[in-house]
Amino acid sequence: MAGFSLKDHLFNAESLSDLADEFAVGVPGFDSAHFQAQALAGFPERELMERLDWMADCLEPHLSSDFPEMADQLEAAMPPRLDPNLNDDDFGRFIHALPGILAVRHGLEDHRERAIDLLYEATQRFSMEFYIRPFLNRWPEETLARLKVWARDESYHVRRLVSEGTRPRLPWAKAVTITTQQALPLLDILHADPTRYVTRSVSNHLNDIAKKEPGVMLGRLKAWKAQGAQDARELDWMTRHALRVLIKQGHPGALTMIGYDPEAKVDVDVKITSGPTQIDDTMDFHVTLAAQSKTPVLVDYVIQFTRAGGKTSQKVFKLKQAVLASDESLEMRKSHYFKGGASTFQLYPGPHQLGIQVNGRVVAELPFELLPSR
Repeated sequence: MAGFSLKDHLFNAESLSDLADEFAVGVPGFDSAHFQAQALAGFPERELMERLDWMADCLEPHLSSDFPEMADQLEAAMPPRLDPNLNDDDFGRFIHALPGILAVRHGLEDHRERAIDLLYEATQRFSMEFYIRPFLNRWPEETLARLKVWARDESYHVRRLVSEGTRPRLPWAKAVTITTQQALPLLDILHADPTRYVTRSVSNHLNDIAKKEPGVMLGRLKAWKAQGAQDARELDWMTRHALRVLIKQGHPGALTMIGYDPEAKVDVDVKITSGPTQIDDTMDFHVTLAAQSKTPVLVDYVIQFTRAGGKTSQKVFKLKQAVLASDESLEMRKSHYFKGGASTFQLYPGPHQLGIQVNGRVVAELPFELLPSR
C-alpha cells in the first residue's frame, strides 16, 4: 500500500490511548494524559523499535522505582491473556512489549527471578522473545532451567517463547550466547507440541541451526521421526519447513530426507524462447525433463548474475515439484523478470547463465547476455 507506515500503524494516538487506559485501571493515580502527550510527541523522530524504548522511557516515571513493585504494577495493567482457544498466528500487540523492556532494564541484575516471572505473564499478551535473550546471556543455566519447565506449560504462548527466544538467528533480535547443544533438549520436548504456532517456531529454529550445523539439524529430525512422538503429517510439514534453505541450496542429505534422489538420472533440455534479454524485461524459457524410470523431481532454475567488478553471484528460484513417469516427458515454461533499479539487488549488463537444477544438482546450463534497459 502506497504510503503505508508500519511504525505509525502500530504506534499512534489510538494505540497509546488503549495502553494508557490499561494503566489507568491497573495503577492508581496513573497520569494517562501526560503519558500519552509525552509519548506521542516523541514518535515522529523515532523508528519502529525506537518507539518501544521511548514509550518505556515515558512510562517509567509513572511507576515505582522499586522493581518488584514495578513488576506488580505492570502485571496489574496487563490486558486479558490472549485467546487460549486459538492455535496459531496470535502474536499480540506491540504496545504490550513494554513489560519486557522494563524487565531487562531493572530486573536483569538484581531481580532475576521476579523479572522472569514478569516475562512469563507478559508473553501471554505479547511475545517476549526479544527480552528473554538478555537473561539467557547473563544467566544461562538459571534461565534454561526455567525454560525447561515452560516447555511443558499449558499456554502455547509460553511454550513458543521457549523455542523462539532461543533461536540462533531470531530476526531483529540480539544474538544469544548459548550453544546449539544447550537449546536442543528444549526442542526435543517442543517438537511433539500439538500447536502449529509452536511447531512452526521449532521448524524456524532448526532452519537457523541448519545455516551453520546442517548435520546436527538433520540428525535431530531423523531422531524425532524414529521416536514417533509427533503426528506423522505434522512432522513431515515441520521437516519441509525446517529444510527450506538446505533444499534451495541443493543439500543432498536434506533432499534425500524428503524423498528426492540427488543422483537421479534425468535428461534435461532447456531453451530460451524469447528474444534478446534486457534489464526491465522478461526472459522466457522452456524446459523438458525425461527419465527412464519413475522419478520424483524437485526442479529449480538458477541464474548466475554478473556483478560489479566482474564478480558473479547466483540465485535459486522454484520451478516445479513432480514425479516423472517412464513413458512421458515433463514440459515447463517460465518467464523471469529482470527488474532494474531495485535497492536490494542491482542488475548489471553482461554475460549471465541459466541453469536447471534437479534434486539439488545443476544438470543443464545455458549462457545468455543481459542487455541494458531501453
